[in-house]
Amino acid sequence: MTRAIGGLLRWIWRIVWGVFWRVTAVVTLVMAAATFYFYTILPQDVTDLLDGRARGSVTMLDADGEVFAWRGESFGGFTTADQVSPFLRHAIVATEDRRFYWHMGVSPRGIAGAIRGNLAAGRGPFSGAGGSTITQQVAKLLCLGREFDPDTWDSEADYEADCREGTLWRKIQELPYAFALELRFTKDEILTIYINRAFLGAGSRGFEAAAERYFGHSASEVSPAEAAMLAGLLVAPSYYAPTRNLARAQERGAVVLGLMHEQGYLTDAQYEDARTHPATLHDAAESPTGGFFADWVMQTGPAWLTRDTTEDVVIQTTLDPHIQQAAEDAVSLVFQERVRSGSEAETAVLVMSADGAVRGMVGGRRYVPGGFNRATQAVRQTGSAFKPFVYALAMDMGYEPYDLVEDAPLTINIPGSGPWTPRNYTNDFLGMMTLTEALARSQNIPAVRISEAMGRERVRQAANAFGLHSDLAEGPALALGASEATLLDMTSAYAGILNGGSAVQPYGFTSLTLAGDRAPLMSIGSGIGERVIAEDAAHRLIWMMTQVLDAPYGTGRRAALPDGREAAGKTGTTTSARDAWFIGFTADYVVGVWMGNDDNSPLTGVTGGGLPAEIWREVMVRINEGVPNHPLPMIVPQRPTLEPPTTRGSGAPAEGGTLSDSIRDLLNGILGGN
Repeated sequence: MTRAIGGLLRWIWRIVWGVFWRVTAVVTLVMAAATFYFYTILPQDVTDLLDGRARGSVTMLDADGEVFAWRGESFGGFTTADQVSPFLRHAIVATEDRRFYWHMGVSPRGIAGAIRGNLAAGRGPFSGAGGSTITQQVAKLLCLGREFDPDTWDSEADYEADCREGTLWRKIQELPYAFALELRFTKDEILTIYINRAFLGAGSRGFEAAAERYFGHSASEVSPAEAAMLAGLLVAPSYYAPTRNLARAQERGAVVLGLMHEQGYLTDAQYEDARTHPATLHDAAESPTGGFFADWVMQTGPAWLTRDTTEDVVIQTTLDPHIQQAAEDAVSLVFQERVRSGSEAETAVLVMSADGAVRGMVGGRRYVPGGFNRATQAVRQTGSAFKPFVYALAMDMGYEPYDLVEDAPLTINIPGSGPWTPRNYTNDFLGMMTLTEALARSQNIPAVRISEAMGRERVRQAANAFGLHSDLAEGPALALGASEATLLDMTSAYAGILNGGSAVQPYGFTSLTLAGDRAPLMSIGSGIGERVIAEDAAHRLIWMMTQVLDAPYGTGRRAALPDGREAAGKTGTTTSARDAWFIGFTADYVVGVWMGNDDNSPLTGVTGGGLPAEIWREVMVRINEGVPNHPLPMIVPQRPTLEPPTTRGSGAPAEGGTLSDSIRDLLNGILGGN
């Protein structure tokens, strides 16, 4: 009986052993064949595997030549394992694969420990921690040698998700690829691939790019604390990115420091120093300053060098960091101190030079990457902020600032629509007044009279020529800003007045250069275009616009600047106060301010001469600190003395004036009666 049982067991063993060694042999042959195949397709030179991005990056420099923004996936350039800081090399190995230098690409102990940990956590054996070595992670980063193919994957995100797939079958495929990597390259070369290809948050590919992005210096210079923070990103780069949550990144870095100390990579003194002095971000990484501006540059630059670039591009922008910070500080101050708590009102601010160079941009109270930019995307009614273009044409056609116009009831018959009767904001009539007073008081009826006398089509053409390209109103309400425009377009149109009457094309960069090249691929020197009105007409209009701030009846008195600095501008408030504007300029800068609600609901107690004027003033005071007090390029008209001043209902004296015979005949003939 015993001999029979023993024979049966030996028979079963021979069957099991026979199956086992045959299966093992087959698996070994298959694995060897797969390893050989992957070995043959791997390149000879490791540098061919270092930059795996399908798209390039955009690095933006401010006017001082300092980096302030990155877009796309940045790659800091090829670096090798022996070129990075030893602290960084040790941090990566201590965190990701402590037995990296002793295994052949796969760590059975690591896999067994990961399975045990996953089961203990209530997950599936291959869900969660994978026990992958650095070599296996490189296999994943290389996507087993498959390149991105737009015909196979809808997007790069889908491609990368497929490459990161953690199924059992994918892990089995990773094994021969890992073996092939170990056969083809040295350990330091495999680590070099990892150092260059790993994604480390904030659009950074590779540790060189991440070190520049977060700390402002090369990966060869990182300290133990910085190395630990960078290595800590590998487990979840977006979650632990210090630009997203610095405290969380520092906590993760402390864990990595502990591993480095435990494995002998840091002395007790180095560990204590790094633990008590965690890594911090450098200024450009810590501050989101200029985010709206950077987004706008990406949208307005040529797509092949910005949004769809396959190269690394450096853009020299027009952004002035001092001006940008000043605009953001001014908005913050006014909303903290002068806007009621809980208000959902939004604002946008734009600062521009007279040639169209944008120096600062605030697209809303809070910046959200890729979010709605109210300075460039919000198309809103302009209200009385449009009136300077009516008077610009008037000056160009021979009107004078002291010419008279009547502020009296007016009704215009509009074919197909019937009679239309404009009203002033105050619902009163002030009789005869100068064009300057009409503009400073922002009276509606005089603006309509002037517009109708010159012809709506001429006004429309002049506004278009200044850069207001949206569909302008067809009826007489054109003169009152019934049309819509963006703050960018309005501010650049005002810049056309400041520069002497020439159209302006706003621009945000002066050159685009491929990284490493010296000669730019394209450059911009100025945004000034064709002349719209005569220079002396623009200079007379500038003086008229100073009275909006300086005259006792001006609607923009709250925007007046200290220390006698000359400034000109115009308020604008639309129907039911849905939009409030103040746009104006000194000799050096044009600043546009808009306020409103995103849902187009009315503002409460806000007009263009109120909070927008105050924001404008706060911006102007800050950006002109240290700037010499230059006079405005204006022509101050000689006050006529033929008629004595009259008195308005407000108690403020109005300038006296006369009307040239031709203009009086024109006005009386066309608009003299209702």
